[in-house]
Formats: sequence, structure tokens, C-alpha cells
Amino acid sequence: MSIKNLIFFGLLIFVPISASAHFLGWGELAVFVTAAIAIIPLAGWMGQATEEIAVVVGPSLGGLLNATFGNATELIIALIALNAGLINVVKSSITGSIIGNLLLVMGLSMLLGGIKFKEQDFQPVIARMNASSMNLAVIAILLPTAVDFTSPSITEPTLQRLSVAVAIVLILVYGLTLLFSMKTHAYLYDVGTAEEEGAEEEHHEAPNLPLWIGVLLAATLVVAIESEWLVGSLEVATKQLGLSELFTGVILLPIIGNAAEHATAVTVALKNKMDLSLSVAVGSSMQIALFVAPVLVIAGWLMGQPMDLDFNNFQLIAVAVSILIANSISSDGSSNWLEGTLLLATYTIIGLAFFFHPMIEGIG
Repeated sequence: MSIKNLIFFGLLIFVPISASAHFLGWGELAVFVTAAIAIIPLAGWMGQATEEIAVVVGPSLGGLLNATFGNATELIIALIALNAGLINVVKSSITGSIIGNLLLVMGLSMLLGGIKFKEQDFQPVIARMNASSMNLAVIAILLPTAVDFTSPSITEPTLQRLSVAVAIVLILVYGLTLLFSMKTHAYLYDVGTAEEEGAEEEHHEAPNLPLWIGVLLAATLVVAIESEWLVGSLEVATKQLGLSELFTGVILLPIIGNAAEHATAVTVALKNKMDLSLSVAVGSSMQIALFVAPVLVIAGWLMGQPMDLDFNNFQLIAVAVSILIANSISSDGSSNWLEGTLLLATYTIIGLAFFFHPMIEGIG
């Protein structure tokens, strides 16, 4: 068993601890912290189960399964927060997930991989395709925000209808990106196929499909319960920690929901598989922008919650800056430790800006 899986097994102890904190009234802060830690291994086992099931069902269906469940943990947390009316937290978690994957995950992968291998190569064609998709994400956020900014008389229902229409376009584009990568231009993604074949060879026998389906369903159910406790304690706990909802949504929640993927991306980078590492990091950002965010907009519309694509200007600038530097660094098909450092430095600066943002507002 790998070190990563051993850590995930050990962290499962926080599932009963968080249940005790919730039912025995240990306080909102204890519930928040223990539930947050408990979600990390559960997300890891959801990912592991998805990969094992993908080995059995084949690359095409397996790819679709990975695309669907890739950010399931974040989607569950966001849906529960949306149902609780925490719209700002949901929007912050969307921008934070995009920023975190492009800067923190890619940065760590390039830094640690670059220290070990000096320079690592990946396919620039795929990098450019990913860059174009992420540019679309900025446009999708920019235009509804611009409409609200330039039209003070626009009503919330109108803005939400615009956002739903844009969300449908984004979901269609996401479907087309899956068609492109899995069917019409699958040859460009031969690295991923080779990895799947390697994973199959590592299995001495076929994975137990009913077992892993059970693991996936059980982990998803427990994640939903833990997310309910996490969201329910969020407002009180963040105040006790002295953190704003903005910082919590942009920095803390994405790290909690994405921890398993972060570990995977860094691990494969240390094995000199930068193509796979970037596909995890950038692919997760694309899925958030083109699938998770649109689903949340449509879900908010159905729930009667005013969820739209009108983000505040500061979040929009942070996303645009993140995509700009990530695209710039990945465009040449090569990476090194200094480029990883630049991404991490950008993430640190953005994180500090979000941390002090309420203070800036108060001064202004």
C-alpha cells in the first residue's frame, strides 16, 4: 500500500471524531476543523474508487467517470452551502478552486519535479488547448459581471437568467472537450492512455467492481454528511478563527476539497510524468469552470437561490491573473523549479490579498 493511501487510512479516524464533535456539542470550531480533515481522506477514497472502477469499465467510460467525479467533493460542499444560502462562499470556492489548481498545485508540481529532474517536458498542444478553455472561463465570468457593472438598473432575476444561459453554453463546451479528448483527438492524449495501461498492468488481478462501487457510494454519502456539518459550522468557526468568508471560500475550502488531487499531481510530477500532473491540475480547473460552476448556477436557479456568474471585481481580477501566468508558463511545453516558484509566489500574494481584503474594505 502506498504512503498516500496509508495517510488516507489514518485520517479516516477524524470521521468518528467529527461525529462526536457534532453530536456531543464540542463547539462549532471543533466541528469545522474535524469535518474539514475528515473530508480529505474521503475525497481520496472517492478518487481511488473512481480509478479502480475505470480500470474495469475501460478507457472511454472510465474517462467519463473520472470527468464526472473529478470534483465531486467540491460540488457536494458547494451544493450544501448553496442550499444554506451562502452564495458568496460558493462563488469564492469556485474562484479559489480555479486559482488553487493553476497556481498552488501546478506550482508545487513544477517546483518539486524541477528540483528532482531539472527540466520536465509536456505536450504544448494540449497546454494551448487548455489555455483556450480557461480563457473562455474568464469570458464567462467577465461578461455577466460587466453587464451588472454597466447596467445598474438590471434586476437579479434577469442577471440569473443570463447566467443560466451562459451556464448551458459552458456545459455544452465541456461535453465537447470530453469528445475531443476521448474520441476525435484522443491520440493527443496518448500519455494518459499509457498511464491507464500501466495502471492495469500494476493490478495482478482485476479490481473488485462491486467493492469499489460500494466504496464510492459510501464515501460520497459520508462526504455529504461531513459537508453538511462543515457548512453548518462555517460562519461561527471562521469568525472565531478571525477569517473572512471570502478568504475561507477562496483558500480553505478548495484546499480541503482538492487535497487528494493535489497529492496525486505532485506524486506523478516526482515520477517525471509532468503531462499527467498538468492534466490533473489544469483538468480540474477546467472542470470547475466549465462544469461545476454552471451546474451550481442551474442548481441555484432551481433552488430559488440567487446564484449567478456575477463575481466581484477582485475575484475576477485574481482569476484572470492566475490564468494569465499559468498559460504563460505552460505555453512552451517545458517546466523547471523556478517556474514552479513563480506560480507559488503568485498564489501566496493572491492569498495575502484575500486575507487582508476585508481590512482594505474597512479602511476604504
